[in-house]
Order: sequence, then C-alpha cells, then structure tokens
Amino acid sequence: GLTGKAPNPRESRVAADQSTSKKISQFCVRLEAKQRLRFNYGLTERQLLRYVRIARKTKGSTGQVLLQLLEMRLDNIVFQLGLAPTIPAARQLVNHRHILVNDRIVDVPSYRCEPQDIITVRNRPTSYNVLKGGVFESSRSNEIPDHLSLSILEGNKPRGIVNQVAKRESMDLNINELLIVEYYSRKA
Repeated sequence: GLTGKAPNPRESRVAADQSTSKKISQFCVRLEAKQRLRFNYGLTERQLLRYVRIARKTKGSTGQVLLQLLEMRLDNIVFQLGLAPTIPAARQLVNHRHILVNDRIVDVPSYRCEPQDIITVRNRPTSYNVLKGGVFESSRSNEIPDHLSLSILEGNKPRGIVNQVAKRESMDLNINELLIVEYYSRKA
C-alpha cells in the first residue's frame, strides 16, 4: 500500500493477547480498521468520509462499493500496474503530469478510472526517465490484479488497461470493510 514495508503483527493491538491488557472497546477496533484503510491508500479523513458518503448512496454493499471506489483511483491503479514503488510515488507521477488516461493528461490522483480506460506514460523523455529509476524494469507483472492488465509496447513503453471494476476477491487487503462502515455510521 502506502509503503513497501510488510505489516508488523505486533503493531496491531486488536491481535494482542487480551488477557494481559485491558479489554479493547468496539470503537477502538473500528477506529483501527478505519485507520489501516486510510493509511493503506494515503487518504485524509475528509477524503475517506467523502468516499463513504458516495458508497452509501450507491446500490450494493456499502463496504464493497467503498473498496471498489478506492481501488479505482488513478494513483492506486498506477501503483498496482507497477509503474511506481508506492502509492505516494504514484500520486507524484500523476501530479507531475507523467500519466495519460485515454491519451489525455490527468493530473488528479483521485481521478476515478472506468472500465476500458487505457493508462500510459506521457511520450516525453522526462516521463520515461522517472520510470527508468529501476521500478518498471523489475515490474511486478505476476502480482497485477485481475481487473487490470499490463502490456509493453515498442520501445519498452508500458500500457495498462482497466478491464473491469475491482472485485473484493482480487484485493489484497486484510481489512474488514464492515467495521469501517460501522465506524462511519455514527458520523455522517
């Protein structure tokens, strides 16, 4: 997600031995799930609250729709395609106008990608120099989710396609989205 680090099991107080410590409240469990989601995608509280409100208005399971909205963000898709090592690096690529969606420059990291969108790198030397920092050469093509596909065009130019809306099964998240929906049920 946000960093290349693996999660440390000792950091989660929920999984800690509860017999030695005070019983953890349900609010704390929900708050930690919400914070894990926020930090995984690098969102502010206001951004996440906005996505929760959109997910509530949409048909279907609010938790699943919320995760789909977050997975279809442009910065997350650039990261999932292996064009950037972390989500903040992918956000910087998008902000600096290196990424094209359907042959148009998009410099908004929260841009919501749709199925059949084509994500490419801008055709200029500085854009390819950013990718040649060793990230793309060691591409994680075997870890690309089902809803995305990556192909290499002539001249070692990457091209990603959004095949479909992300499904919960293809998301590599160890987060219970119902806890997040329950957390926000008191707020908005």
